[in-house]
Amino acid sequence: MTEIAVNVRYMVDDVQAAVEWYTKHLGFSPLTNFAPAFADVKRGALRLLLSGPTSSAGRPMPDGDRPGPGGWNRIHLIVDDLNAEVERLRTAGVTFRNDVVSGPGGQQILLVDPSGNLVELFQPAHSGPAAR
Repeated sequence: MTEIAVNVRYMVDDVQAAVEWYTKHLGFSPLTNFAPAFADVKRGALRLLLSGPTSSAGRPMPDGDRPGPGGWNRIHLIVDDLNAEVERLRTAGVTFRNDVVSGPGGQQILLVDPSGNLVELFQPAHSGPAAR
């Protein structure tokens, strides 16, 4: 079966800072780096396109509006032990948008990258050891 690849573009203020943050804190591997305009990193089937203000993706729209970082859309990364990841990332100085939230499907928390983009860490609820 062919692996499904997903590409997501995040607008960032500083391409190099974004590459360093995603590789250091979330285990992404660098692919290409054309900083300050563009770089991409990969984790599993996810290729994250990091586009700076000087990239083609950063060009103004016909109405003059400029693409920029932030917003509520986010990549969603599944983790085995959310509490351990939160502790590790807090120790490393990563900024969080909220505290851990629990729901019927599991637990989640939002991280903030250096440009203000959100990353969700999610630990699915399990009905017991057999579910793993």
